[in-house]
Amino acid sequence: MMLLRKLCRTSHAINIYRTYSVNGGKQAPPKILITGGLGQLGVECAKYLRGKYGRENVILSDIIKPTPDVVKDGPYIFADILDFKGLQKIVVNHRVDWLIHFSALLSAIGEQNVPLAVRVNIEGMHNVIELAKQYKLRIFVPSTIGAFGPDSPRNPTPNITVQRPRTIYGVSKVHAELIGEYYFYKFGLDFRCLRFPGVISSDPPGGGTTDYAIAIFHDLIRKGNYECYLKPDTRLPMMHVRDALRALSEFLETPNELLNRRVYNVTSMSFTPEELSDKIAKYVPDLKITYRPDSRQDIADSWPQVFDDSEARRDWNWKPEVNLDNLVALMMKEVKEKIAANGL
Repeated sequence: MMLLRKLCRTSHAINIYRTYSVNGGKQAPPKILITGGLGQLGVECAKYLRGKYGRENVILSDIIKPTPDVVKDGPYIFADILDFKGLQKIVVNHRVDWLIHFSALLSAIGEQNVPLAVRVNIEGMHNVIELAKQYKLRIFVPSTIGAFGPDSPRNPTPNITVQRPRTIYGVSKVHAELIGEYYFYKFGLDFRCLRFPGVISSDPPGGGTTDYAIAIFHDLIRKGNYECYLKPDTRLPMMHVRDALRALSEFLETPNELLNRRVYNVTSMSFTPEELSDKIAKYVPDLKITYRPDSRQDIADSWPQVFDDSEARRDWNWKPEVNLDNLVALMMKEVKEKIAANGL
């Protein structure tokens, strides 16, 4: 039965896995479009994939005017995910093969403007998935620990379990997971989705509930103190952006016949604000942390504490490389460099 199900899934897949090589391989590298490119992951994702597939083969897009550094790094275009005809024009003109859909309002921001979150996160998803079906694209859509809710088991949270989130961000991500799976089974769309934990990078926080783990480095390096909006013992799954981008890339390249699911949990570690500050104290001995929980605490209390990514490890050999000690060392270095570069 398992073999039959796997064969059925494989028979539906439109894009069979190919090995790409920029320098003299048999196949041309994929042409990749990234939507929402100036958000939390887009710029770093573009840099990572350009290193693998070539500078001109990864197109970053958003509705925001880019910085000179973004333009210098590689192709950047305007793309509004709510404009379906505009998206069609981009795919045709740029011969797009893969679509990475990052456009979304994050958890805390989405709760402040639910109608806008519905438009961007749900209507936008409808557009890109129909676009991918029409043009036979491989499409990647990130999901999140926020796709789970208070009825979900929290320690650990398995790949398949009750979800029922209580934020519009989480609801929109469950919607994306389900409609993506439906399009795979119904139309053979090569839909792929990873549920990420909190992703930590040196970029300023972007409005997510897990972003305390970014803000704490910026504030402690600049001011020596930080006021945390979560309780000190709030445990949440996390990963450094290096692991997140490597997981995304490896998952996109995995042959369809190895994927038993279209949606996988991935994670690197779980920690609390108190545990993180203890590690940072090795670098900032006189740091001062205070705690003033706000509405984001309620969101965090409904999310997983420990993420079970055993299915990703089994099916496509996912394995994180950055642990908590490595993460703190990397963030101290990267945030200091970013602050110095920006003259802060």
